[in-house]
Amino acid sequence: MLNGTFTPSEEAKNFSSAPHFNKRSTPVTVRFSNSTGIPQIPDTDPNANPRGIAVRFNLGNHVHTDIICHSTPFFPTRTGAGFLEFLRAAAASPPGTASPSPIEAFLGSNPSALAFVQAPKPAPSSFAKEVYFGVNALKFVNTEGKSVYFRYRIVPDAGEESLDDAALKEKDSNFLYDELPKRVAEVPTSFRILAQIAEEGDVVDDATVHWPGSRPLVELGFLQLESILQNNDKEQKYIIFDPIPRIQGIEPSEDPLLEMRAAVYLISGRERRTA
Repeated sequence: MLNGTFTPSEEAKNFSSAPHFNKRSTPVTVRFSNSTGIPQIPDTDPNANPRGIAVRFNLGNHVHTDIICHSTPFFPTRTGAGFLEFLRAAAASPPGTASPSPIEAFLGSNPSALAFVQAPKPAPSSFAKEVYFGVNALKFVNTEGKSVYFRYRIVPDAGEESLDDAALKEKDSNFLYDELPKRVAEVPTSFRILAQIAEEGDVVDDATVHWPGSRPLVELGFLQLESILQNNDKEQKYIIFDPIPRIQGIEPSEDPLLEMRAAVYLISGRERRTA
């Protein structure tokens, strides 16, 4: 995990009364991750995609709010129950399973899950050269009480860069985690935090649904990575990121995945702390 600073844009305070959009800057804690939740999964494993980023805005003693994004711009299922069914079908379909396998049957009857599986997921050359998407809609509320639904997007200032299969084969199993501290120590490493703004009639309670590309992107601010967190290994075991904002100025939508994700992350974090 890394220390950093978030500096809001002038426009951010027009959308939300959240403290970090209305003060000069806010210290942040940032964690990058591979998919699956398996701690030792190689960075070169195709199952390590999509990659993730979590940003904690440290607003005071035990006061914070988080952003959690990953590098595929949608989710395979609308509900937690559907995602569990997806995982069970995949687990019941090891190589050599007769066709139609459980996962083939599941994907055949769930177009959103099929779209997620088939979506390109190239490995990035660096965690700092990947675009990350918030899959759940949230709601901004400003000081005048005006509200609008949005999804986060985090875009690297270094540009997006992925590796082809040949280049990936040349990489070490921990290349992303080894590269990032060196990059942060040697060159400015930063991102722009954006919000894609929904329009009237857009679906805001289903993480499988894309919004049209014509929906505006608003820049919320600048995220600068500065150093590796002290006691990094200990802090990684302790921290539990929360997909629900739990702060004034940003509210959850009715997306059923939000409560499920928060509950699962809490259980996972508690088990990690006691491991």
